[in-house]
Amino acid sequence: MKKFFTLVAVIGMFTFGASNIYAQPEEEAEQTEEVIEAVEGDSSTTTEEPVVEEVEAPVEEITTPPAPAEEVEKTFHQVVKQKFIEGGPTFMAVVLVCLIFGLAIAIERVIYLSMATTNTKKLVNDVEDALSSGGVEAAKEVCRNTPGPIASIYYQGLDRSSEGIDMVEKSVEAYGGVQMGLLEKGLSWISLAIALAPMLGFMGTVIGMIGAFDKIAAANNISPAIVAEGIGMALITTVSGLIVAMILQFFYNLIVAKIDGIVNDMEDASITLIDLILKHNVSSK
Repeated sequence: MKKFFTLVAVIGMFTFGASNIYAQPEEEAEQTEEVIEAVEGDSSTTTEEPVVEEVEAPVEEITTPPAPAEEVEKTFHQVVKQKFIEGGPTFMAVVLVCLIFGLAIAIERVIYLSMATTNTKKLVNDVEDALSSGGVEAAKEVCRNTPGPIASIYYQGLDRSSEGIDMVEKSVEAYGGVQMGLLEKGLSWISLAIALAPMLGFMGTVIGMIGAFDKIAAANNISPAIVAEGIGMALITTVSGLIVAMILQFFYNLIVAKIDGIVNDMEDASITLIDLILKHNVSSK
């Protein structure tokens, strides 16, 4: 009986040992599979792109520099002042004096000629009415109260009417020449300013070019920066002289045109005066 239990115990031990032997590889295999799966799981997780949290960097406030202020448009006075300084005060001052001097005479002449303009038709009618109603003295009074060279010529002619028609003609012609001289007074000075202003401008041009060439010789280098100042002064003085000459030439032509118109009226009025004196038998033959 003991042998039987001993045999059963031995068989059981072998059976339990064999089962443990076969069970260990399976468990090891399962454990190995679990380890592999775990490793694969870790590798799969590691191969995924890591999620990187974006950290917002502190944004620096970009301060744009203030835009440059727009250039203020220069006035005409400022531009003229700047060019005056760039052209050189010496020659520009002389050109300016020519302009002021010429304009002063021109404006005075324009005012004088405007005041000398007479309504010839009205004057002739008034003188004729005065001769018809009051004679020579009444006509002379009309002439005294009327401004202008034509009225002055009429007065001189009527004043010599008692000396004959020939004396009237000579008196009108002589006094007409005097009035023309008064009308043309000052024109020679305007002509001088017209001729002098461009000459001064050209002189400034020549001196500016001489200065530019002197700077080139001193620096031994032809550079725009070296010659720019001298050439700029040369061109500005020339332009200034030409502008002054053009302005004064305009006034000169205007004055000459006014004088020509007044002289034509004087000649027509002189002929009319002779006709009136003969018509009313004023002169003594």
